[in-house]
Amino acid sequence: MATPYVTDETGGKYIASTQRPDGTWRKQRRVKEGYVPQEEVPVYENKYVKFFKSKPELPPGLSPEATAPVTTSRPEGGEPGLSKTAKRNLKRKEKRRQQQEKGEAEALSRTLDKVSLGETAQLPSAPQGSRAASTAASEQPDSAVTTEKAKKIKNLRKKLRQVEELQQRIQAGEISQPSREQLEKLARRRVLEEELEDLELGL
Repeated sequence: MATPYVTDETGGKYIASTQRPDGTWRKQRRVKEGYVPQEEVPVYENKYVKFFKSKPELPPGLSPEATAPVTTSRPEGGEPGLSKTAKRNLKRKEKRRQQQEKGEAEALSRTLDKVSLGETAQLPSAPQGSRAASTAASEQPDSAVTTEKAKKIKNLRKKLRQVEELQQRIQAGEISQPSREQLEKLARRRVLEEELEDLELGL
């Protein structure tokens, strides 16, 4: 809000009297020539702030036309606007993911073969048609279930690795008095191993 000034006939400047919220009036105040009220004083900016405000957005020598987006045809095997290295990395990731899925599928089929062989040995009287149907149904598991199992297996292996590391640290004498949580972790080892075996067998 600008400060209201009053100029009298002698040429002196005054800040006009104003009313307070409670109804009383402030007196007029005489001000010298060149006076700037506090609310109108510009905020101080150091030289770095001024430099960055005045700094052009483009590097020196680069014309704005050169920065205009160029519409190029989309490359055959990649996302738009990716460099060669980024495309190569995307291909590698995709290849790694496919190999991992293939490895998981092979491991699952091996465990299924073991389970199906175990079932045929236990149940020789089962009819051939029903056995073939059950193995065909189990050989095509849902990919979401497979990835979920893989995550659980990975998590269980991580927990077992932590338990083994903790046990080694206790045996080496690094931890003289294990806490209650550490003891509970050690006690859960057998349960984790059984759970991991069940998952790996596909039960």
